Amino acid sequence: MRVIGANWIARLGFLLAGASLVVLPLAAQAAEDDPWEGANRVIFRFNDTIDTYALKPVAQGYQAVTPQFLEDGVHNVFGNIGDVGNLANNVLQGKFHNAGVDTSRVIFNTLFGLAGFFDVATRMGLQKNDEDFGQTLGAWGVNSGPYVVLPLLGPSTVRDTVSRIPDSYTAPYGYMDHVPTRNVTRAVEVVDTRASLLSAERMISGDKYTFIRNAYLQNREFKVKDGQVEDDF
Repeated sequence: MRVIGANWIARLGFLLAGASLVVLPLAAQAAEDDPWEGANRVIFRFNDTIDTYALKPVAQGYQAVTPQFLEDGVHNVFGNIGDVGNLANNVLQGKFHNAGVDTSRVIFNTLFGLAGFFDVATRMGLQKNDEDFGQTLGAWGVNSGPYVVLPLLGPSTVRDTVSRIPDSYTAPYGYMDHVPTRNVTRAVEVVDTRASLLSAERMISGDKYTFIRNAYLQNREFKVKDGQVEDDF
């Protein structure tokens, strides 16, 4: 997920998936987490405009013409690729049991699931993990730093922005020499990810920028701490 809108949409997916866990923080806490709000809002509007008039319509068209089994299969293939990153970060965090699950998932889905088109590992009880280098840095005690909205890439923090570099080494695109194939694969992943979120985005309410920022920050904290967060309320 390294092209226009991809990381922004993926991050949006993470926060929407955990939106039921989100309790919006107090205004003072939000100001502390988002000292660059003015600039962030400008970039957010830019990203949102591109999504509204370009990426979202394409995703809607893709979903309309693609049979459900094929859409699910394509999504599973990219999920199988993502398990490589989960494996690497679980090892770095010392979660060796989870790393073993990731390894098994990659092996079984690749060999018996037609390169991941069918998620046979989940049916075998091997549940998918969700790790990235931003979570690894958090597990190592690195503070998230201020919230930042990246052009085309969307919500992030200083820590998560830096983590994109090592994360890129677990993605396949840097190892694909055939440029047209690499670009088409990237584009399909972006559209597939966006299509999978068309129904979930209905959960957004109120000021869109504020909702996404607060949900993103709390969802990332939840993931870094593996769900062991303190209830301040």
